[in-house]
Amino acid sequence: MAFLLWLIAVILVVSGIVAAIRGAVAYGLALIVVGLLVGPGGVSVFA
Repeated sequence: MAFLLWLIAVILVVSGIVAAIRGAVAYGLALIVVGLLVGPGGVSVFA
């Protein structure tokens, strides 16, 4: 389960960085924040 959460978090953060670089800064930041909340390390809403 932890690996799955880690994988989802990585996908969200990478997508957020790509979106921010392409010009959708607010959407990119939102994806990064959601990725950090979902991730198993540090701050996880599922922990």
